[in-house]
Amino acid sequence: MSTTSEGATPGFLVWRLSMKWRVAVDRAMAPLGLTHAQYSLVASLYGMQRGGERPSQRRLADQTGLEPLYVSKLARSLESAGLLERTRDPRDPRAVQLALTEEGRERTLRAIKVVQGLLEQLLAPLGGLDSARTREFKRELAILLDAPLDPTNENLEEQS
Repeated sequence: MSTTSEGATPGFLVWRLSMKWRVAVDRAMAPLGLTHAQYSLVASLYGMQRGGERPSQRRLADQTGLEPLYVSKLARSLESAGLLERTRDPRDPRAVQLALTEEGRERTLRAIKVVQGLLEQLLAPLGGLDSARTREFKRELAILLDAPLDPTNENLEEQS
């Protein structure tokens, strides 16, 4: 355990791990002309398209956990870079559908390989991507992600 971890709260450790991951992905994506947030968007879009979906910006926001306004901003910049197309949904003129261009798919596939390598490095101390410890870690992360957080919860105010 690192000296940073001694006496740290779980919240602090989650924050530090998320920052470590974000910085590593940002640095690894820079040669591909992407940021971590852009990578999250195109990789998620790639997966959804492989599943036969042409998602709306709202749906992609839900999938990535990014704010819809931020997804819109990212989509515009990725469209300007020629990596995705934004079109009006014929069923709902208010909705914008997203799809990767051919160049977007190619760059996304390269980016996914790079991030896969980073993930292997990150999970090596747990025995690698396919280890029992990693599977348990993934289950526990999913439990935490599914737990509701309400910053306006009255119980939080009573505890202070």
